Amino acid sequence: MAIALGFLSLFDFPTFAGWVAFAMLGLIPMQIVIAVLWGANPAFASALQQPVKGVVLTLLTVVATAIITPLVFLTVGQSVGPPGPIPSHYVIIVVPTTFWLAIMMGGWPFTSLFRNPVASGLAVLVASYLITFVVFRIFFNYDFLQGAPVYLSAAPAGLFNGVMALVFYVTALAVMFVVLCFDLWPFTLSGALMKQPVLGIVWTVVALAGAAVLMQFGVVSSGADPMAFLTDVTVPFIFGAIIVLNMLQNSLFARMAQPVKGVLNTVAAAAIGLMLAHLYVSLAPRVTGILAAGPPSYEREIWLANALLSVTFPFLIFHAAFFGFWPLVSGPGRAKGN
Repeated sequence: MAIALGFLSLFDFPTFAGWVAFAMLGLIPMQIVIAVLWGANPAFASALQQPVKGVVLTLLTVVATAIITPLVFLTVGQSVGPPGPIPSHYVIIVVPTTFWLAIMMGGWPFTSLFRNPVASGLAVLVASYLITFVVFRIFFNYDFLQGAPVYLSAAPAGLFNGVMALVFYVTALAVMFVVLCFDLWPFTLSGALMKQPVLGIVWTVVALAGAAVLMQFGVVSSGADPMAFLTDVTVPFIFGAIIVLNMLQNSLFARMAQPVKGVLNTVAAAAIGLMLAHLYVSLAPRVTGILAAGPPSYEREIWLANALLSVTFPFLIFHAAFFGFWPLVSGPGRAKGN
């Protein structure tokens, strides 16, 4: 977190919200493939010791991002720089899609189609971008930006307001983390349910239904600003869950049985996430400068969401999964939450 905040201090808000956040978000899908599907220990790096292994996996992530992100900028972003909200929303929702394929679907069907884990992982990576593009075109609508400098001629004109669709999509990811807090309970009570693709389908339904309920009560019924809901509820919880499941290796309540453990994990994730979100907001004026909150610019909301999930999250995963907590841990340990 200290390194992340130091990194953030290098940029003013327009630079950070444009090119920097766009590029940093591009790191995460490859990180998910390496940490989840390859167990941060692919065959080509399994013989390496830390910190060499961490460096190799980090460089691989950077190389993949250097290839994919410019393609996204040229296509979805129509080569208009700096990247505005439309391509930025796309690279944001690629992350939940990759989590969905890698964790909820367990890499299915690609793990069945390709015997080689590296090949199946790369297939998941490519599929994540393609599936996201289809979802983006069908469900996201940016007509409300017409006439604004950030509007793109090829912007999606889908079924739902782009901001609402974004918040829903990311909130579904938060529900996925709730299930992880429960170690997949009560799914684990049924052996038939724990097989793919059944598990992935049921988990997907739960995530979407949970997001719908949260959006109904947290945004629609209450009349709350969806961006405020995203940065006050969804993003802090996801960040807190990463702390509980990855950095603390799901160890806070390890002796508790489910569902008590899951409840305590969820409460801890929410509390830790909110605490750290408030800490980041309090440091923002010193790190980046004074930021305007709320409409029309949403500077503080955009900064906080990206500071936590586009910058700090990748740094945490680099340390926990790729470097196995080196040098704090001398063995090959990695986050059990992955």
